[in-house]
Amino acid sequence: MKKLTTIASAIMFGLTASAAALAQDTIALAVSTLDNPFFVTLKDGAQKKADELGYKLVVLDSQNDPAKELANVEDLTVRGAKVLLINPTDSAAVGNAVAIANRNNIPVITLDRGAEKGKVVSHIASDNVAGGKMAGDFIAAKLGQGAKVIQLEGIAGTSAARERGEGFKQAIEAHKFNMLASQPADFDRTKGLNVTENLLASKSDVQAIFAQNDEMALGALRAIRAANKEVLVVGFDGTEDGINAVKSGKLAATIAQQPDLIGALGVVTADRLLKGESVEAKIPVDLKVIEK
Repeated sequence: MKKLTTIASAIMFGLTASAAALAQDTIALAVSTLDNPFFVTLKDGAQKKADELGYKLVVLDSQNDPAKELANVEDLTVRGAKVLLINPTDSAAVGNAVAIANRNNIPVITLDRGAEKGKVVSHIASDNVAGGKMAGDFIAAKLGQGAKVIQLEGIAGTSAARERGEGFKQAIEAHKFNMLASQPADFDRTKGLNVTENLLASKSDVQAIFAQNDEMALGALRAIRAANKEVLVVGFDGTEDGINAVKSGKLAATIAQQPDLIGALGVVTADRLLKGESVEAKIPVDLKVIEK
């Protein structure tokens, strides 16, 4: 009898555990790319908070491809996702993915990069304009007015690239920088290296480079080192590699975001929506300058 009771208890426990698993609401997270450490940290922050709050988090990698992003969101709508967290590959193109979620009555929350079209319940990001200005102010503090600068731009069409560039433009005007060049390197380390190599050949008198993310900044550092030049480089994001480069004295500074907090706030905001609570249309995440 005792054995039967034990078996029955085990079965009941199993049924209860299965019911609890089924009861978990699913939150979807579509990330622009998981090749970038910044977005991996964002995903990890979201996963940790989802585990803490008892949600199932489904993560899909859009591989920096708007078509893949669209397919991912279509897939998520049949997976029973209750809320969509999306870090867009492109702020304009993502409108198609947002529209699909809208048609399926799935609330959309954008992370780090905004969406130009579609209904978005909340946007969680750092103040990229302020961050671009902070980078320029740092360069001015180190080199003074009229410094000769180059800017490495992120992926064209993303709100992050546009806003960081806007903030840096404010600093250019305020500090009368001489902008020698401003070219895209797509938030990519290898492209940051290649673009900087080419620019150094024609803009040898450059004094500072502002890279709109740490990956491009790290690529630029390699090019500078290979050219045996001294150029002050400022990155953006505050990734682990970026911060380590600052600590070692290679990178002058990075404008640090908190990607783990952006991801966690995405899940917290989704949780509030699912509980019927109101949420803010814009949720800012603090930035800070990290220097040695």
